[in-house]
Amino acid sequence: MNNKSLADWLSYLEQLHPTAIDMGLDRSRKVAQALALGHLAPRVVTVTGTNGKGSTCAFLARLLRASGLRVGVYSSPHLLRYNERVSIDGQDVDDQTLCEAFAAVEAARQDTSLTYFEMGTLAAFWLFARAELDAVILEVGLGGRLDAVNLVDADLALVTSIGLDHAEWLGNTRESVAFEKAGIFRSGKPALCGDLDPPVPLLEQAERLNAPLFCRGKDFDLLMESHSWFWKGVAADGEVLTLPGIPFLDLPMENAALALQAYALLDIEWVPEKIVQALVDTAVVGRLDRRQVSIDNKQIHLLLDVGHNPHAAEYLARRLSVRKPSGRRLAVFGLLSDKDLHGVITPLLAVIGEWFVAELPTPRSRSAQELHAALRNQGQAVHCHDTIRNALSAAAEMATEDDEIIVLGSFYSVAEALGWLHSQAQGE
Repeated sequence: MNNKSLADWLSYLEQLHPTAIDMGLDRSRKVAQALALGHLAPRVVTVTGTNGKGSTCAFLARLLRASGLRVGVYSSPHLLRYNERVSIDGQDVDDQTLCEAFAAVEAARQDTSLTYFEMGTLAAFWLFARAELDAVILEVGLGGRLDAVNLVDADLALVTSIGLDHAEWLGNTRESVAFEKAGIFRSGKPALCGDLDPPVPLLEQAERLNAPLFCRGKDFDLLMESHSWFWKGVAADGEVLTLPGIPFLDLPMENAALALQAYALLDIEWVPEKIVQALVDTAVVGRLDRRQVSIDNKQIHLLLDVGHNPHAAEYLARRLSVRKPSGRRLAVFGLLSDKDLHGVITPLLAVIGEWFVAELPTPRSRSAQELHAALRNQGQAVHCHDTIRNALSAAAEMATEDDEIIVLGSFYSVAEALGWLHSQAQGE
């Protein structure tokens, strides 16, 4: 399949394994050994968590690149192009390079069946191993213990937050989720936790492995001040580090604090001015992502956020409550059927004035009628549409320049909104 396009490869990968998710490392490990994949870079960091993985990876990558390091980042899912999942030195890998990586994995796997995610993960590893990188950052896809990313023995293991999501795979308690996520810890290697209340199984796993554990609120923390925030943490040699006067960020500052502690433990030159600028410069498409578009000489204010579980919704509601528009907030909303509908909408009821709901472009979507009924039962004003793009168009038509439109509920919602923005820019 060496002459296949990236689209051909992705279509092939979707048909390769009987199920989309098949937890376990045995198949991936067998193929990784056939590929002779060793340590991917002098510094390897794995990142898991219920929410905040993407922004934590982005902050840490920006910090490392600001120090002159060549960095590879593997993340998922993507919004518009698969290439978003694999970046080297700040640039998404091109189609041809990805095709070469898929061909290498395909040749090595022989009769071993791999899922779409497992093929993609091994392809990213293959690319990183050949790129002569200084550091690699790997975002866990689901859980941690049995995720294909966990094939790698990382130098640092980060857990951003612990909440309930993917209960069918991770269990329906914070303790079961913590156990799965702590599976990325390694013997004697530092482990970091950004959750202020880490469940006991996570603490026990770190102790069992003799892994030095750095917890937010204990070993590192952030303090909000009137016009900025302050970070305190610890260096690899135990020295206390501080970083005052950091401007407020659009992305979660809790995740920036976690990334700062990881950076400090990697024992790289600590230059406060460079570090602060790297944090300020960090952006992630679709995560507290503010946009503006002009339609018929009217400025429409948008906020795109891929949050899709109660933990993310609660965080978004807190952020929205302290930064209010002069007008109303309108929400464009879609949700997958395996997500907690009540848990997602409840925190947002007090900060959103009107809802525009639609089905997502996937068989896994909840129906617009179900979303409509749930919100109406909460006394909300709701408009039902057949697609996210049509819902967004209707919200934009209704909005004034004082209003804010929030697109949320899923990566699918945000991807559709990005497509809508592109069509607006093209005058379509």
